[in-house]
Amino acid sequence: MLRSLVIKNFALIDNLKVEFTDGLSIITGETGAGKSILLGGLALALGKRADLSTLKEKDKKCIVEAEFFIANYNLKKFFTANDIDYEEETIIRREILPSGKSRAFINDTPITLTVLNELSKKLMDVHSQHQTLQLAETAYQFQLIDALAKNKKYLASYTRGLKIYKELQKELHQIKHTQEEAKQQYDYHLFLYEELEKANFQPTEQEQLEQKIEQLNNTETINQSLSESFSIINAEQTGVLDELLMLKNKLSKISSYADTYEALFKRIESLRIELIDISQEIEKQGDHVLSNPLEIEKYNNRLQLLYDLQKKHNVATIKELLEIKENLDLKIQKVENANEVLEAKNKEIQKVANQLDELANKIHLNRKKAIPEFTKQLEKTLSKLEMPVVKFKLNLEQKKEFLSNGKDILEFLISINKGVNFVSIKKGPSGGEMSRIMLAVKHILSKYTELPTIIFDEIDTGVSGEVSNRIADVMLQMSKNMQVIAITHLPQIAAKGKQHYKVYKKENKGKITTNIKILDNEYRIHEIAEMLGGKQLTESAVAHAKQLLYVS
Repeated sequence: MLRSLVIKNFALIDNLKVEFTDGLSIITGETGAGKSILLGGLALALGKRADLSTLKEKDKKCIVEAEFFIANYNLKKFFTANDIDYEEETIIRREILPSGKSRAFINDTPITLTVLNELSKKLMDVHSQHQTLQLAETAYQFQLIDALAKNKKYLASYTRGLKIYKELQKELHQIKHTQEEAKQQYDYHLFLYEELEKANFQPTEQEQLEQKIEQLNNTETINQSLSESFSIINAEQTGVLDELLMLKNKLSKISSYADTYEALFKRIESLRIELIDISQEIEKQGDHVLSNPLEIEKYNNRLQLLYDLQKKHNVATIKELLEIKENLDLKIQKVENANEVLEAKNKEIQKVANQLDELANKIHLNRKKAIPEFTKQLEKTLSKLEMPVVKFKLNLEQKKEFLSNGKDILEFLISINKGVNFVSIKKGPSGGEMSRIMLAVKHILSKYTELPTIIFDEIDTGVSGEVSNRIADVMLQMSKNMQVIAITHLPQIAAKGKQHYKVYKKENKGKITTNIKILDNEYRIHEIAEMLGGKQLTESAVAHAKQLLYVS
């Protein structure tokens, strides 16, 4: 419920504050007094985009604050989900700075306009005259039926499932596209893969090949070095082994005199044994070093194949070649396993489609059951609004394809007079009739939705007489379950209000400002009398005004 509204520096409003109560509140005022400005300020608080042109004084910021009592509307989860402090007395504040920037707060927590708009939909429905056109929109028609059908949770599940379904369809399309591209290049990729597979290079083979070729190309130098090394070790009298043997014999004579001498003796003996082993290895290696042109050619061919493949694939190492081979294998597998991949994705899509079908059928059945009750209540309410013969026909047809809110197509038909064929609601009713139909719709919705507040902005345009009384009765009935605020130009409706506000212009020091005040009983009589007979109050107008108030 809207408790209060504060507007500062907005259009013709300097500083305005108004407090509201429950029940039916009436707002009246002369044409141009600023009723639309008041609604414009409220719209800012509810998340409407800001416009610098609305600033009354361009060098000062505009502030709009709306206080709502929300204890009975199950909004704690919303506040928690958006990390906002929950307060039963919740304050929404919008600020429009002279720079053009806009800020929004809920209970002093900065929030985005997206969050604000989401909360506003749960707090208030502002219904203006042009919004009667909504009734001709299919989406709104479904909204009406689904409210009575209690399809909210099923539609939420369906929406989530439809999003997943479309994403899976997109993935399937991408898989087909990728596979088609891969199929076109399959033969080339297979050739490249088999070429690398046949080459069968090992990760460290390049270093081994280069080393082997280097060795084969220098056999003469290697043989000479090994031979000379063997001679240095083994030459009689001058060889290293003979010299070490002499050194060993010298140290053996003193090794028993001290531990240090014995240690030296043992180290020389160890060195001599190691040198003997080295000598034998040198001799063995010398036997294996042979100059073989055929072997050189074999290794050179192998290395040249490696270089050619590296150049072909623009890489420098065997590791990179192996990575390319692996990638080629994946591309080949995509083609060779295409049917399995497509089958798996199609099964996944079908599973979601089955779930969507189940939800869509449930939604359809609920709608089918709700339509007779909806048309019954709508015709009954309109009968009270001086449209006793109007009839509605809602045709619901289920399609094969998934639509945004199920699989249904809805046709909303109306017959205004007896004997007149049913036509689309877009073509049948006049403006005044459409206003009454929309009021009847809102009356029905108020029984099924948890909307705390509804504002009617001159929904009574185009009607008069007894119809006005009937409209007032419907609003009054709605106000027993929710807060109703009606901006009206009809005295019959104004008289029904629990409280009555007047919007008026005031001139101060050459400046005109819009203000609002709550009327006591005396001023209320005067206001309704003026609405009946004009500025010149007559006894009959005053008497009529009193009669309307007393009867109300």
